[in-house]
Amino acid sequence: MVSLCLNSLPLPPPSSCPKKLTETSSSFSNGSIGTALKPIVVNGNPPTFVSAPGRRIVAVGDLHGDLDQARYALEMAGVLSSDGQDLWTGEDAVLVQLGDVLDRGDDEIAILSLLRSLGIQAKAKGGAVFQVNGNHETMNVEGDFRYVESGAFDECADFLEYLNDYEYDWDEAFVRWCGVSRIWKDERKMSRNHWGPWNLVKRQKGVIARSVLFRPGGPLACELARHAVALKVNDWIFCHGGLLPHHVAYGIEKMNKEVSQWMRGLIEEDTNRNMPFIATKGYDSVVWNRLYSRDISDLADYQINQINAILQETLQALGAKAMVVGHTPQFSGANCEYNCSIWRIDVGMSSGVLNSRPEVLEIRDDKARVIRSKRNRFSELQMVDYP
Repeated sequence: MVSLCLNSLPLPPPSSCPKKLTETSSSFSNGSIGTALKPIVVNGNPPTFVSAPGRRIVAVGDLHGDLDQARYALEMAGVLSSDGQDLWTGEDAVLVQLGDVLDRGDDEIAILSLLRSLGIQAKAKGGAVFQVNGNHETMNVEGDFRYVESGAFDECADFLEYLNDYEYDWDEAFVRWCGVSRIWKDERKMSRNHWGPWNLVKRQKGVIARSVLFRPGGPLACELARHAVALKVNDWIFCHGGLLPHHVAYGIEKMNKEVSQWMRGLIEEDTNRNMPFIATKGYDSVVWNRLYSRDISDLADYQINQINAILQETLQALGAKAMVVGHTPQFSGANCEYNCSIWRIDVGMSSGVLNSRPEVLEIRDDKARVIRSKRNRFSELQMVDYP
């Protein structure tokens, strides 16, 4: 039987993740002349509280490795060029992606690369791109690869080999991957017939590559560690599954730091601390919670009242007007419930989930609307004004 070990693949050097997380506050403003918008101010590492005065905010739900659908959603949101050049067109807008980029699709790293590239471009225009981690991000850092597609294992092997060409200049290599990943994918398909009986070796190579990239302290785990599990932008809360009162009492900045430290491999193995349970494990954790995403038609009145009370208590504790979540595909499309205090925007757009038509949430001056696309035509589904 053929076997592989970690030494059979080109490995990245020891983790370049920062050894210590510090509180940060940064700001960046629109570089264009004649604008009166105040700069975006970001507090926390990873980002936790964001002040973005006067900005248009767009939120995109679960992408699950489908690069084509991801591009379609971002174009529809008005933040990505449609000419294939992957240029930021959102000017000073703020984009929030709600996690679950990983699993169920083939082009996960390419999507992460695209979002990082757009973030760099957006900052130069006075805008910003933020991501929050979902349960599939934390699962992969745990080493749980149950929902990984064969093509995604292949992408990991390709990406690890590609890093050699840049001598592990991580930032440049990572940002460029989205533009070259298709070439690597096409070349892999052309050479697939040459593997023949060695497909088992190829699969093992992909599994090992993924383990190297996503293990705590690995290059892609460190990339995910840059992102929060809960993010407040102006008066809106963004998270993958949903925040509950005990999460807020624990402290969302504290949770974000602990998850980031775990992903960076900064939690010593000889301590009793494991991965941050309150944020990442259990049915009521931030990334797994589905309480607010349940179909309200299946609930009794007392259940609806109980859930609404929990939601309002959470929002009041955070000083927020509404929460935006992904995680649970909405068969009827993106929608809001509980007097539009919760917006559910995972529509299962990935071909690995429902392959549904992409939809995005736009927030402008505390007015929220869901935008869906029919080819090149855009239609407004819902508009809610907040006092």
